Amino acid sequence: MLEEYGTGVYLYRDQPRIVDNMPVTWCYDVEDGQRFCNPGFPIGCYITEDGRPKDACVINSEFHEKDTFYIFNHVDIKIYYHVVENEALGARLVAAKLEPKSYKHTHPDNPDCSGVPMDISNKANGEVKIAYTYSVSFQEEKSIRWASRWDYILESMPHTHIQWFSIMNSLVIVLFLSGMVAMIMLRTLHKDIARYNQMDSTEDAQEEFGWKLVHGDIFRPPRKGMLLSVFLGSGTQILIMTFVTLFFACLGFLSPANRGALMTCAVVLWVLLGTPAGYVAARFYKSFGGEKWKTNVLLTSFLCPGIVFADFFIMNLILWGEGSSAAIPFGTLVAILALWFCISVPLTFIGAYFGFKKNAIEHPVRTNQIPRQIPEQSFYTKPLPGIIMGGILPFGCIFIQLFFILNSIWSHQMYYMFGFLFLVFIILVITCSEATILLCYFHLCAEDYHWQWRSFLTSGFTAVYFLIYAIHYFFSKLQITGTASTILYFGYTMIMVLIFFLFTGTIGFFACFWFVTKIYSVVKVD
Repeated sequence: MLEEYGTGVYLYRDQPRIVDNMPVTWCYDVEDGQRFCNPGFPIGCYITEDGRPKDACVINSEFHEKDTFYIFNHVDIKIYYHVVENEALGARLVAAKLEPKSYKHTHPDNPDCSGVPMDISNKANGEVKIAYTYSVSFQEEKSIRWASRWDYILESMPHTHIQWFSIMNSLVIVLFLSGMVAMIMLRTLHKDIARYNQMDSTEDAQEEFGWKLVHGDIFRPPRKGMLLSVFLGSGTQILIMTFVTLFFACLGFLSPANRGALMTCAVVLWVLLGTPAGYVAARFYKSFGGEKWKTNVLLTSFLCPGIVFADFFIMNLILWGEGSSAAIPFGTLVAILALWFCISVPLTFIGAYFGFKKNAIEHPVRTNQIPRQIPEQSFYTKPLPGIIMGGILPFGCIFIQLFFILNSIWSHQMYYMFGFLFLVFIILVITCSEATILLCYFHLCAEDYHWQWRSFLTSGFTAVYFLIYAIHYFFSKLQITGTASTILYFGYTMIMVLIFFLFTGTIGFFACFWFVTKIYSVVKVD
């Protein structure tokens, strides 16, 4: 419900309120003498049948009737400003706070904002009329400067210690994986390579085992190489976009005051990064022996972006049908399509042109004409168990950060900890790379040389855990009712899952490609 105030203040009772690009916050005291500022305020509270106050009822001792709802039908809004000398504006808004109150107005047509709290018994029947009122006051605040006006909100959010705990937990996982990979690279492989390089006779060559036996098949083109190359191109585009966006956010270019700046920056970067997507897709498709370059560049330009846009368009149709103000206007959709078709697609074609123009990627070993038979695999080296296990550790590094991100999207909370997010991004890249390399080595030792899709899916399976957590968050944290709202939640969640799948899968493939190229380039092959 939207109410307009004569001072230009707009109040949404169920969403964050904005005054001069600042959220109107409800500040209250919490434990340990801290003060928490929330960009939302309650519209009521409840006293249980045993007299226990729930939620915001604890702030007022007058709320004591059992099995009763108390309605906050009045808000006192106080706007703090800082006088600026030698400027035509005269003053700048530095804070906006409100305090919800409950009054049972004696004369609803002429309210005086006084009286006992507005209570409604849980057993009440019939129609109840509630008069909503407000008051606005202005106060000069000399101690708060324009540049630091967000500090009182950000400093009140007690999440920093949780973030550091998450970072330390992730670092432990990274150190464990780093130790395992270092042991493989510096000990196991060093001994294997030294022994293989000393083999001169044919009899010694017959004693080869493990990953050396598949050197003639390790770079054999994978099945569905077209689709894999398209995924790698789109994943590269998302990977670079994410890194640059978070880097700008850490530098302070994307502050909480600029609402929508983060999404705008991401979309613009994605549009401008069509060239790397086309180049990577073309280079790997050519190395896989593909010749349908037109199909490859068209799929790179339209497959993944088309899925995202179709999902987004369906969600927007639902918002239009519900008459929501959150629906994207038709003109904005046309502008997004223009950016996609007029900028991103031509850049993708340019990148694909240079990718196909270059020679195919040179591999350190030749590929045999006849594929080697893969021996019977144990349960732990089969594709599905390895893929499922591969996504657990990367997800363990990000699930706490994921909780705060989902809160900022669906619970109207502000997200400002981009430094933590950038650090978790680096940790996620390292964890996906090391976990994929580790499992890739085990599979090669089992003489299974189908590593391309497996490396992509091993890291990409982290997105499945992301989806499972989003479902858990929906049923445990949110109180969404209605078919339309549920469809919107899972529709937008599927967009994030697809983007995360391409992002993590590309990291795993590149790490495994580097690993395989590295170890087979130092082995003498007859």
